[in-house]
Amino acid sequence: MLRMVYVIGISLPFLIYYLIKAVYYIKMDGKYTEEEKYRLARRMIRRMRKNGRIRTFGHGQENLPKENGYIMFPNHQGKYDTLGIMSVHERPCSVVIDDKASHAPVTSQFIDLVKGIRMDKSDIRKQVAAIRKVADEVKQGRNFIVFPEGGYTDNHNTLQEFLAGAFKCAQLSRSPIVPVAIYDSYKVFNVNSIGKVRTYVSFLEPIPYETYKGMNTHTIAQFVKERIEEEMKNLAQLNRG
Repeated sequence: MLRMVYVIGISLPFLIYYLIKAVYYIKMDGKYTEEEKYRLARRMIRRMRKNGRIRTFGHGQENLPKENGYIMFPNHQGKYDTLGIMSVHERPCSVVIDDKASHAPVTSQFIDLVKGIRMDKSDIRKQVAAIRKVADEVKQGRNFIVFPEGGYTDNHNTLQEFLAGAFKCAQLSRSPIVPVAIYDSYKVFNVNSIGKVRTYVSFLEPIPYETYKGMNTHTIAQFVKERIEEEMKNLAQLNRG
């Protein structure tokens, strides 16, 4: 939290500039492409990273499917997770976010800029509608980030239970699943420090629909979790070295 206050404080002029620009891009929806909006979003992230003394290293970008229309399923550690992934993911992507968390200042404009999908976890019908919307948009060639852990507490680099329902959108869209391991992301906003911090994002080999089409969502969830857990061990060893 300390870093967030620090970043907002020293970035205020840039923050106001980017917010005004983001709101303009959102209002003039037909004028700007998804690529142009995503470039603006990434510029915002780069400024925040620079001012926040954050470095994020990406690995495995070559594993990302060559064609758009895939879903990334990462572990979840904190508020920086989506920003960290987008900072090393060059092609446009968006995110599914808890509706309650999505309306905070700056967050709301950012989610609208990347056309994120808000999910109301208190209403099962709205949850189903959000899942179907993700599936439909992935079929149309959009890429999404979906956090199967649902939320985060103080789990740090330890994985929590993966919710089977999170993988329904992959089944409906029949899209490739890209497991993503994020490491030390919690240190950005969940630790009271403004010291330099490094985080890591590792894109694992995608799982095509043909591989998981015979599995139920519980089996898929466990399959993806095991892949990420193995990569987390590799990242831990890399950081010890």
